[in-house]
Amino acid sequence: MNVTSCEKKENSKAELTVVVSPEEFDAALTEAYKKSKNQISVPGFRKGKAPRKIIERMYGESVFYNDALDTILPGVCSTGIAENELRTVGYPSIDDVSFGDDKSATVTYTVELYPEVTVGEYKGVSAVRPDVVVEDAEIDSEIAGVQTRNARIQTATRPAVNGDTVVMDFEGFVDGVAFEGGKGESYELTLGSNTFIPGFEEKLQGMSAGEERDLDLQFPDNYKEDLAGKPVVFKVKVIEVKEKLMPELDDEFAKDVSEFDTMDEYRASIREKLTESKKSEADKAFEDAVLSKVAETIEQDIPDAMVEEFVDNQMESMRRQLSSYGMDLPMYLQMMGADEKSFRDTMRPNALVQVKITLALEKIAELEKIEPTDEEIDQYYSELAERYNVELDVAKTSVPKASAEQDLKLRAASKLVLDAAVAEAPEAPAEEKKPAKKKTTTKKAAADDDKEAAADDAKKPAAKKPAAKKPAAKKPAAKKPADEKTADDKPAAEKKPAAKKPAAKKPAAKKTTAKESEKATDDKSE
Repeated sequence: MNVTSCEKKENSKAELTVVVSPEEFDAALTEAYKKSKNQISVPGFRKGKAPRKIIERMYGESVFYNDALDTILPGVCSTGIAENELRTVGYPSIDDVSFGDDKSATVTYTVELYPEVTVGEYKGVSAVRPDVVVEDAEIDSEIAGVQTRNARIQTATRPAVNGDTVVMDFEGFVDGVAFEGGKGESYELTLGSNTFIPGFEEKLQGMSAGEERDLDLQFPDNYKEDLAGKPVVFKVKVIEVKEKLMPELDDEFAKDVSEFDTMDEYRASIREKLTESKKSEADKAFEDAVLSKVAETIEQDIPDAMVEEFVDNQMESMRRQLSSYGMDLPMYLQMMGADEKSFRDTMRPNALVQVKITLALEKIAELEKIEPTDEEIDQYYSELAERYNVELDVAKTSVPKASAEQDLKLRAASKLVLDAAVAEAPEAPAEEKKPAKKKTTTKKAAADDDKEAAADDAKKPAAKKPAAKKPAAKKPAAKKPADEKTADDKPAAEKKPAAKKPAAKKPAAKKTTAKESEKATDDKSE
């Protein structure tokens, strides 16, 4: 292969032309013939036994050209990128393929280049750091959750009230006809859970075991198309009403659910845990705000491929997480009233910010000449092996050294920015702001003002690391030579099958980011 040209274009793109020699292209044609011959019928020959020349004479000399291009394009693209030492993002886009009389092939393609950015002021950036305050009501809520989980369930002899669990048979009818998915037997429904359509659970309240009732309701306008907005009658028979008997919130309760002997000690431990949690949230919010401000100083255009790659990674991470809960992405999106396209659209603004943060931190690491030491790299792999419970050698194989170094650079650059950042106190809500006081000549009023001023002094908080896939190459047709619904048993929106995405062939090698490398380790360990 011979790279004949590499021309830098505007918008961070480059156009390359690579010539494939007749010998190299003929080898690709032979490979394509071997892969396809068993699917080609030639009279007089058993499938797979017809010679290549016979097939080419019968179906045309270019019969194997497209398959040969599939074989050779990845090498063509990677050769041009490597020889010109380009750092690219996304997949190359094939612009043109032509063939010479000598059976050589000339490929012209475009790549998007990793952007060269400039970053503005990154030291002394100020941002709001939320106050860390734990209210008594939050502690009460935590304890109420534990109390509910430890409640005893028993059959109630009274009518159902909000919070009870009703065991029932039901069937829904629209225009007198039962509809699919609208029937359940011995179905358990907790009143107040808002599991069924609006009004269903409210109309169950007051029913007792053995009672039957018709519930006249209407499907919401945003329900699945064939039922949206239609009136419906659910015929319900209550089999059993279950109630929860809550344990008393006393010292015995504290002993049962914790290692503490008294409720006071138990409440204090919850306050401590909530405080630590809120402190971490405040640190993260401050970090995000500071790094986002630094990202705003980048004015260069960011290639769409980088944003789409970030969105792809987020979607894949979400698929894995939903799978652990027994759900798939289409089911989740249906529950959210969205489709994959609209959901991706909502993710792009944040994806752009995160990509800019990574670019900014890379530039800061370059300006500050940040280079991780051998000890830091060894520690990085040790922590990785421990986190995913794998052998050290496995961690080193899963994450290349260059990716580990890149990740450490980003961490160090983030720490540098955050250590120099200034934390601002959050602004008090409007209703808490006090009006300006009128001047008074009395000493008592002045003393009162001094007291209130001292009481109104604002508290100052403190400061804290960031985080840092691809359409297939578009291949034009080869030019010939001149001679040639949910599965729930309750009424709910129906599921839509996930759209299948065609498999993409990787045409070119791409540098791995630190986050992608760590994600690869994550997948292996799983």
